Amino acid sequence: MAAAKILIVDDDPDTQRVLGYTLKQEGFEVLVAVDGAEALRVRDRERPDLILLDIMLPKLDGYQVAEKIRADEGTAGHVPIVMVTAETDIEQKVRGLRAGADDYLVKPFHPAELLARIRSLLARFAPRYVETTGPAPAAGRVLAFYGAKGGVGTTTLAINAAIALQRDLGRRVVLVDGNLQFGDHRVFLDLGLDRKSIVDVVVAPTIDQDLLKSVLIHHDTGIDLLLAPPSPETAELVNDEQHHMSQIIELLRDRYDYVVVDIDKRLDETNLDVIAAADVVFVVMTADLSCLKNVRLVLETMTQLGIGPGRVQLVLNRSTAYTGITVKNAESALRQRIAFQVVNDYRVAITALNTGAPFTVTRTDAALGKSVVEFVRQVDKLDLSRAETVEAVPATT
Repeated sequence: MAAAKILIVDDDPDTQRVLGYTLKQEGFEVLVAVDGAEALRVRDRERPDLILLDIMLPKLDGYQVAEKIRADEGTAGHVPIVMVTAETDIEQKVRGLRAGADDYLVKPFHPAELLARIRSLLARFAPRYVETTGPAPAAGRVLAFYGAKGGVGTTTLAINAAIALQRDLGRRVVLVDGNLQFGDHRVFLDLGLDRKSIVDVVVAPTIDQDLLKSVLIHHDTGIDLLLAPPSPETAELVNDEQHHMSQIIELLRDRYDYVVVDIDKRLDETNLDVIAAADVVFVVMTADLSCLKNVRLVLETMTQLGIGPGRVQLVLNRSTAYTGITVKNAESALRQRIAFQVVNDYRVAITALNTGAPFTVTRTDAALGKSVVEFVRQVDKLDLSRAETVEAVPATT
């Protein structure tokens, strides 16, 4: 597969060198222009797949370049443009977006953030350049993440798994915050209360694809989001009698390779609808006694509900944290294999939470980020035709 062409438009040699090195290391073909006029000439000659455009340029500034490119394109095409500036002024950002930019980066920025934004834009506008590990699933898969107890990292894992599926495997992914009363995705992803949510879907006369498209939020990480209600009292508008969640999930399944749903611990009718619709339910756990007790009860409940053991997969989070309970001990107590493990790295995880910047974007070099990527690679290879069969682990005395 040919490498995507990235045009760097910047008059600073140091910036050219640093950006060029970063992009070449990731396999991109790099083009350079030192002023606005040259940028337009290179654009016409080379037809880049994405442009990194500094605002302060000789001859023509970044705003003028973006406006000229958009005027030339008309409706015939769209080359994504990322504006780059040292200014944090919101008016500059708004002006850049109005000029035709698709994204905006403020110097200094982390290389991982730059690459994540580039890959996200290429996935939207030039998907032929997004690396995949194989063909996408024939039909959209619904993955439900259920925490065996509070504090085991379910939301963190669901968010970063969704991002890794899109960023590293090139899948089309929508993330649903199914914790309707106290959803945390707004906090984890640094979003305000003014964003649309599932409430805007369920109060409409009918739920259809066009409505969902208008409510979904496209995040900078490349995934789409369906947020939980902005306040606990509005969560009651999501009606289990009308099976709102089932309707929404099935519509999303038709549009995406993966529908990732983060649900809370209550096994009420709404969450049961999600579990019934899910191809796989990932029960997220840690290796401590209280959690093992809860997992055992969850597995028994799933069996009573007719959810086959192959559709319930155990994920041991913080697997490298010392608790005195080994994986073998846990499997023996639960009589089910722990299918997946994600390593422990409290510092990386808590920093991501407090900054609203997921570690699968900002810390791709960290062991935790690599562990989540490996997790989704395994998930992507799951043979769901065998979902009702799973190896049970015999109890030991």
